[in-house]
Amino acid sequence: MKDKTIDYILRATWQAVSRMYNEEAAKYSATMATGFALLSMDKEKGTPSTALGPKMGMEATSLTRTLKSMEDKGLIIREKNPFDGRGVLIFLTEMGKEKRELSKNTVLKFNETIKQHVSEEKLQHFMEVAEIINELIQEKNIFNQTENTTDESNH
Repeated sequence: MKDKTIDYILRATWQAVSRMYNEEAAKYSATMATGFALLSMDKEKGTPSTALGPKMGMEATSLTRTLKSMEDKGLIIREKNPFDGRGVLIFLTEMGKEKRELSKNTVLKFNETIKQHVSEEKLQHFMEVAEIINELIQEKNIFNQTENTTDESNH
C-alpha cells in the first residue's frame, strides 16, 4: 500500500472492515448497521431517535430503514418521549439486548485481535493521525484554506 493515497487506504480499509462485520452479522441474520445501532442505544433508559443519527453518522433515511428493520425483527420498540411530546424514545427488547451483547463481543474481538498484531505505539500513532484527519475535515481546513500551510510541527 506504499504508493496508495491516504484516502484510498482509508476507504479500502473501511470497506474491508465493513465487509468483515457484515459477514459476521449475517451469521445472526443482522447487518453491521444493525449492530452499530444496537451499540449506540442506551441499554436501559432508551435513546431519543433524533440522537441516533448524529451519534452514528447516518443519514435520516438510512437510519429510518435500519430502525424499521430492527423493529420488524423485534430488537427494538418505540415509545413516545414523556419529556418531549414530538419525540420518540427507542428501547431495546430482551432480544435486542442479547444481539447488542453479540455486537459488543464482535467489536471487542476485532479490537483485541488488532492489539495483538499492532504495537501500542503504532496504534497510538494511528489514533492521532485519524484524529488530525477528522479535525482538518471538521474545521474545513482541506479545501477551504486561504493559505497553504504544511507545518506538521503542531501535530
